Amino acid sequence: MAAAPKVGFVSLGCPKALVDSEGILTRLRAEGYAISPSYDGADLVVVNTCGFIESAIQESLDAIGEALEENGRVIVTGCLGAKGDVVRRTHPKVLAVTGPHALEEVMMAVHEHLPKPHDPFSDLVPPQGIKLTPRHYAYLKISEGCNHRCTFCIIPSLRGDLASRPIGEVMREAESLVNAGVKELLVISQDTSAYGVDLKYGTGFWGGRPLKARMGDLATALGELGVWVRLHYVYPYPHVDEVITLMADGKILPYIDVPFQHASRRILKLMKRPASGEDNLGRIRAWRRICPDITIRSTFIAGFPGETEVEFQELLDFLEEAELDRVGCFAYSPVPGASANELPGALPSEVREERRARLMRLQEKISSRRLKRKLGKTIEVLVDETKGGRAVGRSAADAPEIDGVVHIEGGSKLKPGDWAQVKILSSHAHDLRGRLVPETSKRRVAAEAS
Repeated sequence: MAAAPKVGFVSLGCPKALVDSEGILTRLRAEGYAISPSYDGADLVVVNTCGFIESAIQESLDAIGEALEENGRVIVTGCLGAKGDVVRRTHPKVLAVTGPHALEEVMMAVHEHLPKPHDPFSDLVPPQGIKLTPRHYAYLKISEGCNHRCTFCIIPSLRGDLASRPIGEVMREAESLVNAGVKELLVISQDTSAYGVDLKYGTGFWGGRPLKARMGDLATALGELGVWVRLHYVYPYPHVDEVITLMADGKILPYIDVPFQHASRRILKLMKRPASGEDNLGRIRAWRRICPDITIRSTFIAGFPGETEVEFQELLDFLEEAELDRVGCFAYSPVPGASANELPGALPSEVREERRARLMRLQEKISSRRLKRKLGKTIEVLVDETKGGRAVGRSAADAPEIDGVVHIEGGSKLKPGDWAQVKILSSHAHDLRGRLVPETSKRRVAAEAS
């Protein structure tokens, strides 16, 4: 029997790109290809790229160059592939280039350059597909593309307008993941609040019952699966209040990722942000009234073209008053093809970076303040890894890769994917440290007191 041809894979970029990578790997395995963990063991290499900001573009080009040097046979996909002939100009020896969310095009290129012999014993794949995340959590992409035209962003030109997945299809994937041992589903899209708009909130079916393709209905159904459900990339529209109620009722995690980006209404209008006229402070207060335990994460851009010191101070004042739990901040970076590049008042890079650093110093104080409120409390933790006699996990307030962690003393016997009850002994700017305690109550899905 001929050995299965081997494909190496490099996945860069955001969780949405990661899900694309998982889809390609799933299809490769389903067709009988083997996945090589090294360049020298692969017959060819697929590189899924990011092309959002300049540093990501350079990282992607470097990764392609490394794959060419180490292997020589490279197929490129992802957002960088949609940016004209950048890849071909820099690396003319690549075998093929596609854009993002291009499963069929990638497979056509693989078939052309690495045909596989038929092997009925290897043409098998688990029902949940091939995942790049640990076994106990997975990203669940509910839509592709975006209808907004934010001036700093080129996602619509790379991935197109909003295209929601049918709700029955989403729920079947979620159910397969849970049946395979996943204990945390991270819901992702470019605009989770807009899920189903393009489908006119049409009805689908799951488990023999009708479900509308709406964010609230989807969150309700996901909450029935008995695992952590975490919502990312939610715009602060009024209808989001209904999912906050689900959080308060313990149906999904009391955690929401809302990319506010700024606080100045003038800057938000220059950014062409959706919900730029919303009273975000008022909405945050309302959410905390509904669900006092909610964790709110957001991202911001410092140094946007034309941003004055007064407007930046308005952003700092917003942070002081909003007391967000988790915050990321980027110094504005011109993205080739973004309309914000044409705005007047571009700021020097040192000003942009100084404002980013100032914002993060303030946020560290706020985060430290909020984490101290957890001292002495016992919280539920999902274990991610164990090392040196201690375990490291995450609470309901912590998304993987982007938020803090909980260091667990006495957790040497824990395994990744285990649940642990942990009494918090100390806190820092981003992380917590605690001691493993015997479980005293039935595991809670929304198990975090702020």
